[in-house]
Amino acid sequence: MAVRVQTVAFRGIEAVPVDVQVQIAPGMPGFAIVGLPDKAVAESRERVRAALIASGLSLPPKRITINLAPADLPKEGSHYDLPIALGLMIALGAVPGDAVAGHVVIGELALDGRLTPVSGTLPAAIDATARDMGIICPADCGSEAAWAGEDLDIIAPPSLLALVNHLAGTQLTARPQPKKREADAVLPDLGEIRGQEVARRALEVAAAGGHNLLMIGPPGAGKSMLASRLPSILPALNPRELLDVSMIQSIAGELAGGRLSDRRPFRAPHHSASMAALVGGGLKVRPGEVSLAHNGVLFLDELPEFAPAVLDSLRQPLESGEAVIARANARVAYPARFQLIAAMNPCKCGMAGTPGHTCRRGDRCAADYQGRVSGPFLDRIDLRIDVPAVSATDMIAPNRSEPSEAVAKRVAAARRAQAERYRQMGVPGTYTNAAASSALIEQVADPDTESRDLLVRAAEKFSLSARAYHRVLKVARTLADLSGADTVARPHIAEALSYRLDFSAS
Repeated sequence: MAVRVQTVAFRGIEAVPVDVQVQIAPGMPGFAIVGLPDKAVAESRERVRAALIASGLSLPPKRITINLAPADLPKEGSHYDLPIALGLMIALGAVPGDAVAGHVVIGELALDGRLTPVSGTLPAAIDATARDMGIICPADCGSEAAWAGEDLDIIAPPSLLALVNHLAGTQLTARPQPKKREADAVLPDLGEIRGQEVARRALEVAAAGGHNLLMIGPPGAGKSMLASRLPSILPALNPRELLDVSMIQSIAGELAGGRLSDRRPFRAPHHSASMAALVGGGLKVRPGEVSLAHNGVLFLDELPEFAPAVLDSLRQPLESGEAVIARANARVAYPARFQLIAAMNPCKCGMAGTPGHTCRRGDRCAADYQGRVSGPFLDRIDLRIDVPAVSATDMIAPNRSEPSEAVAKRVAAARRAQAERYRQMGVPGTYTNAAASSALIEQVADPDTESRDLLVRAAEKFSLSARAYHRVLKVARTLADLSGADTVARPHIAEALSYRLDFSAS
């Protein structure tokens, strides 16, 4: 008779139920694991054997078969160690058969019987809650599982022996409590930026509406400084966003100690990053930088230095809000609703357009360099601004600029107005203007006749695409929200257009 223990496999951030079936039968001694296991799962038999011996239990010289059902679902990761070990202990009579009934079991075993942390505890705990089950996981993962709900039954022992004692009722382990990550060091402040009033304004607009932003200017103008100060004016994650972000971080193994943080992600990959690193994928499909930046910021410095194919791979996530990774035997989708902030020099030598400077290759220097970024990719960027070099007058000015705290209050008020507007319209999952659909933004922007005429004339003169037209409307709606206006007026359209057309003019 086979013993059954419940665990999960992961498809994206979704936990899929897996039934670990254990059978010990007479025959030639052996230990086989079937059900499409990967290398880490196949090697678990050695970790399980060693952990059981360290706990005072040896395996009999019989035929041991472990089946991971459904058998046609690929199994990856080391979290199958604990359910396999528990199944063997139940089959050997060391643990009562009903001891783990109604629990999802995950955990990796060390050779001395300790339980070590595994990725994906939060999605597994949420799946257990949805199925009205409890969860058994390593002690280091208990705080992470506790975020799935106060009613979830969590058993989080430090070792296999401690788990046996808990199940026997001789030494109970306390239920872990959710932990919040302490705030990191103080974020860089916008007040440290000298000059760059246009760039500061564009950064505030981008933060208020979740818009994509491209800054173009010579080296040392402050583009990277501006981008690094964006997190200081962004509002904290709301509970739904926090859960989504944390599930991705859990799958990626980036939740240290199971502690969650409501600070928005800020990812800044190097320009040598591959397509798999940026979008996701690899031998074992894992979330990429675009998914790790979900509900946060993806900063791409030196934009044209990225491989053109890698940049163009971002076009679909920018539009749909998810990264879809297709393989011959699997299709995985990760959430990727991120805000893109990019910076670049105007040309290869970096000084095109600077007074008194002439590129050795003339106009081709800027044209070839900027041509590495495709038009369809640029069409998905809402705000494009020139960031000129800072003058000496700005550098020696005694007064600091407006601090991040003051800007963050305006950004928070604008975002609250947007979230409330879309909630009343029956789309509660939409929190920013940038995330609104084309039909929805036409409804909420609804510019007056004069403003619409200006927008139509600009669209015809500068050959704006339908996507660009709607992105101008989104930025105009954000500008109206920042000013507290109920309707989109001509000044909002004019300012939105100025951000849209800067790049083409440079």
